[in-house]
Amino acid sequence: MAGPQQFGLTWWGRAWVDALEHRAGIDPNRLPRGRTYARQDRVARLEVARGKVTALVRGTRALPYRVTIDVPVLDDGDWVTVAAVIAGRAANAAALLDGELDPSVVQDAAAAGIGLLPGVGDLKTRCSCPDLADPCKHAAAVCYAVAAALDDDPFVLFELRGTTKAALLDRVRMHRAGSPLAAADSSTAPAGPGGSGRMVAAAFGGGAVVDPGMVARDAWSRTVAPLPERRDLPRSPGTPAQWPADPPRDAPFTADGLTELAADAARRAWAQLGDGASSHLDLDEQTDLARRAADRLGRLEGLLELSRRTGVSSAQLTHQALAWRNAGREGLEAIEEALWRPPVSVIDEGLAAFDEAGFDPAEVQVRSNRLTAGDIQLRVTADGRWWRFERRGRAWELVEPPASAAIDLVDT
Repeated sequence: MAGPQQFGLTWWGRAWVDALEHRAGIDPNRLPRGRTYARQDRVARLEVARGKVTALVRGTRALPYRVTIDVPVLDDGDWVTVAAVIAGRAANAAALLDGELDPSVVQDAAAAGIGLLPGVGDLKTRCSCPDLADPCKHAAAVCYAVAAALDDDPFVLFELRGTTKAALLDRVRMHRAGSPLAAADSSTAPAGPGGSGRMVAAAFGGGAVVDPGMVARDAWSRTVAPLPERRDLPRSPGTPAQWPADPPRDAPFTADGLTELAADAARRAWAQLGDGASSHLDLDEQTDLARRAADRLGRLEGLLELSRRTGVSSAQLTHQALAWRNAGREGLEAIEEALWRPPVSVIDEGLAAFDEAGFDPAEVQVRSNRLTAGDIQLRVTADGRWWRFERRGRAWELVEPPASAAIDLVDT
């Protein structure tokens, strides 16, 4: 059995805890129960995104409570300042380019008027529990669990405050290269895909700057043509043209990779215009990887190549791809949901479904929220939905969209 959740083991984790307990203006009497809950590993499915933390917290009732913590994000000008602060110290810039984050960045940013750690009133908590305290013990537990996430990756703080590691790296590179693009705000240099060769060259160290076309800000200032009607769409999204030149040698991408991304963007735009499908531009990196892997199901070479490039095993990619194909983002959440103990009435519903479908009740194994009979497993998630998994080799794979009633998944 895993031990209790630990947090504040690194400088970044301790700095978050210190800010939580001394700078964020939270009543200290509200925090002890939250610390206890965090140490008891009651926080599950912790997700940190731009300006928001979400998690499930096991309390005294059967179903976990849903917690959301909103944190203000820094604007574009603030991140320009932070990047300039980092670039101003050669040691900090070098550490960042190596994937590390020196603690002095916080002090340097504070000296420039930018607070990276939360201050008074920065944390806005919501919880599905009936406790009116702010924060309640469940929200306080999530606050401490964030410290554990920072122990693993200090860039979580930057994600929470509104930028990504890659975006910050790009800004620092451009500052080091002396590019005016690094200091341009969103009104003069809109962010978005399709940057010019000038931007790429500036981001990766200067040298001879080539300009194969107009600069990004000019392209983005052009009037966009009206979107075609559905009836006027081509039968397929088409194939992107080949890139006229290879990217710089030290660029973290290849011409083939860029072509693949362009083709993927074309397919998504085509599906969005034709069928109203989602653009999926809001997906995080891991979720988008599952989406891309789902496109390669049935094409072993393509899946193996994606595995090689990302460092994720082909088995794990297949596991996530099947979940995405059958239920999208919610399917990925379902395969990751931790064991929990549903009410007896819910388990009885699952047992009755197996019985009605002709399974011997004595052969149905019950483990927390999972009921297994032979090569079929039903799982019920905290939101009350049922999911069907089937044994494929050593793994249990999600094979269908969810249902509100267990019998709908076993009565085949």
